[in-house]
Amino acid sequence: MIATLRFMKVFFAVLAIAIIANIYIPQAADAAGITVYKKDDKYVKLGGRIQLQYHYKDPDSGDSSDKVFFRRFRPYIEGSLHKDWKGKFQWDMGKAKGDNEIAIKDAYMQYKGFHNIKISIGNKNFPFSREFLTSSKKQQLVERTFVGDHNYGTPDRNAGVHITGHNNDKKLTYGFSVASASIDPGAGKLDFDTPVNRDKDFNEGWIVGGRLDYHPFGNLKFSQGDFKRKTKATIGIAAFTWSNDSDNNTRTTDGVADDISKPDVDKVTGFELSGAFRSSGLSVDAEYNIFKADTVDANVTDGIYKNGSADLKNYSIEGGYMIVPDKLEIVAAYQAQDADNYADAWTRTSVGTNWFIQKHDIKMQLTYRMGKNLKGVTNDDENELFLQAQYVF
Repeated sequence: MIATLRFMKVFFAVLAIAIIANIYIPQAADAAGITVYKKDDKYVKLGGRIQLQYHYKDPDSGDSSDKVFFRRFRPYIEGSLHKDWKGKFQWDMGKAKGDNEIAIKDAYMQYKGFHNIKISIGNKNFPFSREFLTSSKKQQLVERTFVGDHNYGTPDRNAGVHITGHNNDKKLTYGFSVASASIDPGAGKLDFDTPVNRDKDFNEGWIVGGRLDYHPFGNLKFSQGDFKRKTKATIGIAAFTWSNDSDNNTRTTDGVADDISKPDVDKVTGFELSGAFRSSGLSVDAEYNIFKADTVDANVTDGIYKNGSADLKNYSIEGGYMIVPDKLEIVAAYQAQDADNYADAWTRTSVGTNWFIQKHDIKMQLTYRMGKNLKGVTNDDENELFLQAQYVF
């Protein structure tokens, strides 16, 4: 805890000095990569994000621990040789370990020659969960809440066909995908993973789903924090279904789970209701997700599953206010998760602050998260501190 307090003191000291020194420095617009070549319809763009994080954990059951690591280290290349076409690939070296030194993230080709419609083929975000679709570089909290976490029911990037579009005034936006998606078996989670970075025990299957968002005051992008100080709002719904194709049920023998702590998953359905509001420096996001999941072995009772089935419910509300416009934001959030086999709902309460040196391009974030009833176990609590520096170009 002493180390944590030192980090907090240093952070706030630097923050105070920087706010005083920088408060009148003009802000640059959020960058979206650097175009290194452009001629007619041909271009090449380079970009990336660097997120260096300090994470401290103080659990009731076990010793405290801390570490410094690259949470994300993601370069990308985007380019085109032909009108209305582009390709993009992005990889992450932030979690390099063992044989997995590079994780493929975005990797797709896209056609945008149709009116208000883009068609992408490859590995790309699945259109579910407003928080997941909000880039990690534009989050108010250092880490996403339950509703945007692929470990707890939200699909990850998936390999397939992805369609996005909008009406003429962009007050209605939508997305639809058909893709291959994998699940990493584990009774304590409902962990969707991309099939392009698969382990040998991942369950394989197909996922179909879509979303619709309505923006009554004009399009509100997937980004948290209110820099423009204009009133915007959105409400969205989404749903999906995933089915195991039975090609890789490595943890089941004759219909019985070899290890109930890692059961093969048979099918999953999900539903989302979400909304967001921005005005005068205030930013609020709220979301509710519910997932119905079944294991191949109908007798599994462990983690989130009871008798081979789980109704996993997640909800969150998070918000922030710019106490110094475009420079300093205070944030707070509450999230909860409940499942059939939980004794009590797992909750997390977060408070923190964000210092925007150049909006989301260069920022420092501090989040203190208080967890109660971890994984549904009554009175098993854990407090965490996250400190993250971000640079995006």
